[in-house]
Amino acid sequence: MPDDLTQDVIAIIAREQRIPVESIRPDATFEELKIDSLDGVNIVFALEERFNLSIPDDVAREMKSIQQVVDAIRHQLDKAHGADADAPESAATGSSAALPEKS
Repeated sequence: MPDDLTQDVIAIIAREQRIPVESIRPDATFEELKIDSLDGVNIVFALEERFNLSIPDDVAREMKSIQQVVDAIRHQLDKAHGADADAPESAATGSSAALPEKS
């Protein structure tokens, strides 16, 4: 079963493409799903809005499959959390927003 991030990405692509969620496999390519470059731009905008992040143009151009999208989003989220880790500890909570390091 796909993880939550993969399920979210699939749901967004299904909504944007107006195709059933169950017809999208995590290993599907954009070509298989008949996603063209204009569709890809709309998908990137929807992903950026949903995850509150910015996907660099060069990264977006390289995304050709569901898995590549998931990997790119995960990378951007990790970078965003890494930036949070560099912020000073919250005075209100006395803790930082850092996530544990991956080994």
